[in-house]
Amino acid sequence: MRQRSLPAVFMRGGTSKGLMFHASDLPSSQAKWPPLLTAAMGSPDPYGRQLDGMGGGISSLSKACVVAPSQRADADVDYTFVQVLIREGRLDLASNCGNMSSAVGPFAVDEGLVRVRGDSATLRIFNTNTSKVINATFPIEETGARYDGALAIPGVAGSGAPIRLDFVEPGGATTGSLLPTGQVCDRLEVTRAGGIEVSLVDAGNATVFVRAIDVGLTGLELPDELDARPDVLALLEDIRRQAAVRMGIAAEVSSVPFVCIVRTSADAATLSGQVIPEASVDLISRAISNGQPHRALPLTVSLCTAVAAKLAGSIVSDAVSSTASHRDLSIGMPSGVLRVDADVAWEKGQWVAKVGSFYRTARRLFDGRVWIPGQERPPHAASMSDDHDGDLEERT
Repeated sequence: MRQRSLPAVFMRGGTSKGLMFHASDLPSSQAKWPPLLTAAMGSPDPYGRQLDGMGGGISSLSKACVVAPSQRADADVDYTFVQVLIREGRLDLASNCGNMSSAVGPFAVDEGLVRVRGDSATLRIFNTNTSKVINATFPIEETGARYDGALAIPGVAGSGAPIRLDFVEPGGATTGSLLPTGQVCDRLEVTRAGGIEVSLVDAGNATVFVRAIDVGLTGLELPDELDARPDVLALLEDIRRQAAVRMGIAAEVSSVPFVCIVRTSADAATLSGQVIPEASVDLISRAISNGQPHRALPLTVSLCTAVAAKLAGSIVSDAVSSTASHRDLSIGMPSGVLRVDADVAWEKGQWVAKVGSFYRTARRLFDGRVWIPGQERPPHAASMSDDHDGDLEERT
């Protein structure tokens, strides 16, 4: 069997990891990406482990980013996020990943896609999935990104250089509207549970918010506890699909809307065994990403939560502690506490999300070529570069 290879960089971005590609090294047609990127990650895998690829068996470790210089006047680079499904041989390009967004700026600088000077840089990143601009600010040393630093983020051991992400006008990233139904609260009729009140909000990524108590949870459950409740996961998937239809998203799209379970603040255990004191958070949240309980909290869901907290009468707003600050929101999650800054205003009879900000760290882990299993072809077959428009090499 012949193997094919592509130039790639493997990076951690926030609490996620993924393969980073130059757009010029992939086929120009996205329709040709699935067999390459799924194989690179080790999908489809009925065992759910992705042992034959670079993936890690959970959604936060099965990602790819495709980056190119931008032709837009308001951006420096274009970035397409790719969620590689684990058990299925397909890609989902319907949403963005806030965590992997933190790796895009350093990657672009290190790879020479942009030129920077001084001890810090601010890159304007156009996310093609959502047609939104993200400003990434991070330190520079010589001509490359600096990765060492003192910032520690929940869910990642050690510390790194701070990367500030400002999501500009994040409302309507998936659907085109901050409130796709025009309401801060809606009622869904779900077969498994009857009527359930939800908030359908689209900022950063479309998210359906539900109270923990309404789906038979305390809201303090850790991911393994949620995994042990297939009845609840099935109910949440029903809610997600109903929400997708109500928000105008195709029901077969698996990544959005995300499901976010919220409850009021309380003492809560984390994956590290520590306990988050009730007084240190404004509310507690759990997220379901591609059908799996998330071990932290997707950054775009965190952004959406912070925006929803400012929408009077929403599920999230009602769960927020009365002592919460005017802008920053402290969210208790399985890996610790995440703080998000959101600027939301009531203008001309509607809610407007102006910006959402937070800090992440990232690190370049490996670069070289990622090898992809292929099929034996006759000697007279067309060259791989002709077939795929990219920088592919073959080896038996």
